[in-house]
Amino acid sequence: MKWWRRGWWVPALLLVAVLGWWYVGHGQPTASPAQREADAAALRDPALIARGEYLATVGDCAACHTARDGQRYAGGRSLGTPFGDVPAPNITPDPDTGIGRWSFDDFWRALHEGKGRQGELLYPVFSYTSFTKVSRDDALSIFAYLKSLPPVHRPDTELGLGFPYNVRSSLVAWRALYFKPGEFKPDPAKPPEWNRGAYLVQGLGHCNECHTMRDSLGGIAPERHLTGGQIPQLDWYAPDLSTQAGGGLDGWLAQDIVDLLKTGQSAKGTAFGPMADVVRLSTQHMSDADLQAVAVYLQSLPPRPQPAPALFTQAASHEHGGQLYAQRCADCHGKDGRGVAGVYPPLDGNTSVTEPTGINAIRSVLLGGFAPVTAGNPQPYSMPPFAQQLSDADVAAVVGYIRQSWSNKAAAVQPADVGNYRNTPVD
Repeated sequence: MKWWRRGWWVPALLLVAVLGWWYVGHGQPTASPAQREADAAALRDPALIARGEYLATVGDCAACHTARDGQRYAGGRSLGTPFGDVPAPNITPDPDTGIGRWSFDDFWRALHEGKGRQGELLYPVFSYTSFTKVSRDDALSIFAYLKSLPPVHRPDTELGLGFPYNVRSSLVAWRALYFKPGEFKPDPAKPPEWNRGAYLVQGLGHCNECHTMRDSLGGIAPERHLTGGQIPQLDWYAPDLSTQAGGGLDGWLAQDIVDLLKTGQSAKGTAFGPMADVVRLSTQHMSDADLQAVAVYLQSLPPRPQPAPALFTQAASHEHGGQLYAQRCADCHGKDGRGVAGVYPPLDGNTSVTEPTGINAIRSVLLGGFAPVTAGNPQPYSMPPFAQQLSDADVAAVVGYIRQSWSNKAAAVQPADVGNYRNTPVD
């Protein structure tokens, strides 16, 4: 589903004049001179720098701010959106092309207000809608770490947005609709472990940015929090994260969540696609206490509304799909779809298989499945790609069979769906 329409910008630009006042006086206050002096001294603290490295890893900052085969944090990666490409900037302390001349006030403003050093509005491909929840102390730690990196001279690449999306003032309307700055506030009725998990998921982890469907303007409604959504431009589906009835992780235990985030593999499934990179670069390095806190928070998400009962219609290609499954898949995933514990993931009851769109299963069959290499699973088994061996009709048949066998009761997919995703870029 596209989350944009060609004509959205007309009312959005009109809203600029009406809603621009909303931001007057709503910025975060800058620190006092004494506070700035204390911040400057703290930036040299080795303990603060080490903590900042951990927090930057939790936030997966390097994933966006490092080009393929590029120097870490030196930018250069182009982040695709339905509106055009936005380059991730250099955040090493180079004075001319990085953040070498930035003060902590500048950095704090970027995270909490989504504004650049000159006060320019930042495009929300930078997840300030989540990072605004990061505490001041944690932001200072991350800034200290970034300032400790070797400076890399690498100018930003050109912005790939055309009119009207390259008009930054139009972001005033977007921000009025979708952005409310403010740090995370612990819930006094909840235990510390829950609050820690909520802080990580809602803030640094910015899980909402992928695991929630966006509307036609590219915004996220609060009531959709972590209810699952298709990731724009990547064509993967990030599942609903509730473990309660009707949720995308229905039946998952806290240990299943911890195992997946720590090793890339659990009894319920394996991390593939974009999530494999998240595990490899970020979550495997999190402390056991933080992983457990994330699991506690996710298990507190509410049940999801149950869909209205519908007559289940088996795909006409079910028999052909079963033959292909027996030939290509059963040796690893089993005739019963239960897989092999610790080796091959189960397909029966696997939410990545039964997610609403069928994209994940289609792309896994076409491209193969590559679990992340982690300290807890240094030699993961991978799944071979079948794009060169199976036609669109064959892929649709076997995916439909998997989605409609055993306890799985998901909708079938069509050959045209396969054709749409066959040539989608991996990154």
